[in-house]
Amino acid sequence: MIPRVSAWLCHGFPQSSEKCSRPAFRSFSSTSSTLAAAKGYTPKKPRPRYRDPYANKHAEARRAANIARQVVLRKERAAALGDPIRGITTPFVESFDTALPLPANASAAELDLSPEVAAGDNAVSSTPDTQASTSSASKSNTLSRPEAEPPLLNHFFTPPQLSAALSTSHALTRPLASPTTDPTLLSRDNSAHTAAHTTASEALSRILSLSNASSRARTRANTQRCIETFGRHATDTFLRPRPRTSYELDPNVVTAEKTPRAGRDTGSSEVQIAILTAKIRILADRWEGPEKNDKVNKRNLRLLLHRRQKLLRYMEKKERGGERWRHLVGMLGLTEATWKGQIAVEDGERVGGGVLRV
Repeated sequence: MIPRVSAWLCHGFPQSSEKCSRPAFRSFSSTSSTLAAAKGYTPKKPRPRYRDPYANKHAEARRAANIARQVVLRKERAAALGDPIRGITTPFVESFDTALPLPANASAAELDLSPEVAAGDNAVSSTPDTQASTSSASKSNTLSRPEAEPPLLNHFFTPPQLSAALSTSHALTRPLASPTTDPTLLSRDNSAHTAAHTTASEALSRILSLSNASSRARTRANTQRCIETFGRHATDTFLRPRPRTSYELDPNVVTAEKTPRAGRDTGSSEVQIAILTAKIRILADRWEGPEKNDKVNKRNLRLLLHRRQKLLRYMEKKERGGERWRHLVGMLGLTEATWKGQIAVEDGERVGGGVLRV
């Protein structure tokens, strides 16, 4: 029969009641148990490799100069790309705050138009690609500069409608004259009628003025302005389409004719980008102002920024630096940071409200 070995002996426990000087279990260590049990023992540290102090100073100086140069380069790249939220503030973008049209005598520099767009046909060179990109020769000769923006009023009114309504009300409320009416009383009634009509006209002008309108009314007016400024029903009169590709110029390729546009252009990329820019400006002002802790506002701002970024990337690839692209970027002051890299809306110190991560 196989003899049995006690479990106490297998695990190193003493058989008698005498205390054992060494522990039953000990964690792994490269030091022997004898040295570890000795009092005052300290393991030897590896001897550091000798290096010239002069070389150490030079290495630290190079490392510090490299880190400082990296900080400068990051700032220069961020400044070159611009603000990913606001870009460059132009007169057209500033007019979003009041929803009032730009003055009719604004120059091309104030509107941030390119020299080719501002000069019209004389500044555009007639190349074969440019001639082939136009639908007809007569259309290429009818390009002209953009006209001034029409004035807008609140509550979907237009200045002609307001003038017609005031004229009708003035005629309907005029005092009636009869042969038996005293001329003195008639003159007094006419004077009172004229004063009342002037007061009513002033009141209607203030009610319909966009400077006294709500934020929603100004946003609606800015949407109409963006449609009339960047819509292709208006820009086709002074902007040439992009040059055609070799595939489009191939006579053997049959392309389907586009469906003619019905009404104003409200869905093109440039119109949507302009409308998003107007909404982004409102949310950015609120986020940088008293509503900096509004998480819903911050989320909406991030969604609009990414939506505009996608449209800008698509239009840059589609237009390939054409006049429509230059006109859009110049009027809205958009920089490369608005469509390149990763846009992060973060709290804390920020230049213009945005942080760009490339």
